[in-house]
Amino acid sequence: MKLTQAQLAKYMDHTMLKPEATPEMIDKAIAEARKYNTASVCINPYWVKRVHEGLAGTDVNTCTVIGFPLGATSTESKVFETKQAIKDGADEVDMVINIGELKAGNDDAVVADIKAVADATHEEGKLLKVIIENALLTDEEKARASKLTVKGDADFVKTSTGFSTSGAKVEDVKIMREAVGPDFKIKAAGGIHSLQEAYDMIEAGANRLGVSASVQILEEAAQQ
Repeated sequence: MKLTQAQLAKYMDHTMLKPEATPEMIDKAIAEARKYNTASVCINPYWVKRVHEGLAGTDVNTCTVIGFPLGATSTESKVFETKQAIKDGADEVDMVINIGELKAGNDDAVVADIKAVADATHEEGKLLKVIIENALLTDEEKARASKLTVKGDADFVKTSTGFSTSGAKVEDVKIMREAVGPDFKIKAAGGIHSLQEAYDMIEAGANRLGVSASVQILEEAAQQ
């Protein structure tokens, strides 16, 4: 597989989700995203306004996270957080599912949680990605969570927060792709540090990559 630097950049949500991120670190991420023209900059909700303003005049989206990183907040809290983030300028929302309800087999509760956030997102014309946190799931649960994400009317299913025991794995992306079919979108995130790893995720079925090492990978792409 071989993509140009510009093509690969549009797969990337350039990510700065560290809890210790300073304004300077956020501004650096904005500048890098502007330079390479990534798909988005993904930050915690506090920084949405700053990133939205910093990306003005570009086609780089502002992406934020909801119910992050545990997914164990109430649905009402997730909906409020989503509406506020969109009001502040978010174009894309990455929410964490209720992992405990999924593992308990309470699929209706999982779908209801996703659907409530999907409705709040879509009524503003924005995108919803749903993080299922594969590191905590069996293969059966990964497939079921992916199907429930489709049922909940989201736009993407996403592998990981990057804050659990492991991040994206090629095998997981393949499980997710088989579960959702050829057309539903998948985001792989967490632990993607090299150009080859990025290509491996795309070849397995990922449509978007959540990456903090974007600059390193894109510079590697320029050298190929």
